[in-house]
Amino acid sequence: MFVKDNMTKDPVCITPESTISQVIDLMSEKGLHRLPVVNGKRIVGLVTEGTISASGASKATSLSIFELNYLLSKTTVDTIMIKNVITINENALMEDAAMKMLKNDIGCLPVVDDDGEISGILTQNDVFNAFLEILGYREEGSRITIRVKDELGAIGEISKVFVRNGTNITHIGVYKNENGMADIIFRIDTFDTKALEADLTACGYHVMNIIHHKK
Repeated sequence: MFVKDNMTKDPVCITPESTISQVIDLMSEKGLHRLPVVNGKRIVGLVTEGTISASGASKATSLSIFELNYLLSKTTVDTIMIKNVITINENALMEDAAMKMLKNDIGCLPVVDDDGEISGILTQNDVFNAFLEILGYREEGSRITIRVKDELGAIGEISKVFVRNGTNITHIGVYKNENGMADIIFRIDTFDTKALEADLTACGYHVMNIIHHKK
């Protein structure tokens, strides 16, 4: 799963000459919390609600509303923007993007193409959506958790039981435990699991739980 398949393409951008008041209006109009700052197609900064709140202009509480509006209309984003912007290539893996966000404690990554030009933006919500997609959370069916010994061929052997019962596996997730065991999560596209559960149990597999999920 690649960044380019999960990012917001053609993001709304601003220039260094944009004023804070323009940015505030644009964020409000588009329902955005952050905006890349570009020079042509090259990213040169990032403005977020946090950077605006932390700016001296927005903290000038001693000013009248008219004076404050005037100040915001004259202050450009190049004076408050984040300049050392962490980006990611559009061909990077989603797990690389998630790790980069986690390591740097950031909520978004401007996405660039191989020429270094902005092509999208990836947010935490995009990462969450990708995680749900991988696990098939939004699809109807059943979620079966089986605890097995973490060894070569475990998934292959269990899959034979699913095939024998005519059950289609749509998604698989593996959570390793510290005791040499692993919980394997199978998503299947049916609610009829009684025969499958009985067969798995008869084969000596520990079925932890079965959850039926409807939209």
